[in-house]
Amino acid sequence: MHWRDAVLCSVFAVALPLGQVMFKYASIYNTRLDGPFLLRVLQNWPLLGAFAWYGVTALFWFYVLTRVPLSSAYVFSLVGSALVPIAAWALFKEPFNPAMLVGYGLILAGFFVVVSQTTP
Repeated sequence: MHWRDAVLCSVFAVALPLGQVMFKYASIYNTRLDGPFLLRVLQNWPLLGAFAWYGVTALFWFYVLTRVPLSSAYVFSLVGSALVPIAAWALFKEPFNPAMLVGYGLILAGFFVVVSQTTP
C-alpha cells in the first residue's frame, strides 16, 4: 500500500470515532429538548451534524475504495473503531478497564499483522 493510501485510510479510521462522539453528544443534547421524538430529532443540531458527518465520511470511504482494496482498507477502520471506548472514557467519563486495554492491544497487533502482509 502506498503511503498516501495509508494516510487516507488512517484519516477515515479517525473520522468514524469522531462521528460516534458526535452521536453521543447529540444523545446528551437530546435530554435538554422537549416534545415528541421526531420534533426532538429535527431540533437536535448535534444529531443533524452527526448525520451530515456520516454522509461526508461515506463519500470519503467511497473515494478510499477507488484507490485501495476493501480487504486492505477495512483493517484501518477496525483500529478506528477501537478508539471509540478511549474517546468515550476521555470525553464522557465512561468506564474504561484493563480488559478493554488488552482488547485494544489485540486489535493493534492484528492490524500490524494484516498490514505487514499487504505492504510490498
